[in-house]
Amino acid sequence: MAFPTSVNNQITDAVSQVNTIALGDASAIATGNLLIATSQALANAAHNATANQQLAVTSQQATTTMGITNMFSAGAESAGDAVGGIYGKL
Repeated sequence: MAFPTSVNNQITDAVSQVNTIALGDASAIATGNLLIATSQALANAAHNATANQQLAVTSQQATTTMGITNMFSAGAESAGDAVGGIYGKL
C-alpha cells in the first residue's frame, strides 16, 4: 500500500481484504457452478432416456396389438399358420 494517502488506512485495508477474498473465492464459485451445470445436464439426460424408453414400450405394445389383431382377423387357418411359422423359427 502506498503511504501517505488521503484515505484512512483502515478503509484501504478493508478494501484490500475484500478484494483478496473475492479473488480467492472466484475459483471455488466457478467450480461450484460447473458442478451444478454438469449435474443438471446429467439429470436431463436421465430423464430423456426414461421418456424415450416409455415411448418405445408404447410403440411396441401398439405394434404387438396390431399384429395380433391382424392374425385373428385373417381367419383361424391363417392364424395357425402364422403362429406355427413364428414358433418354427425359434
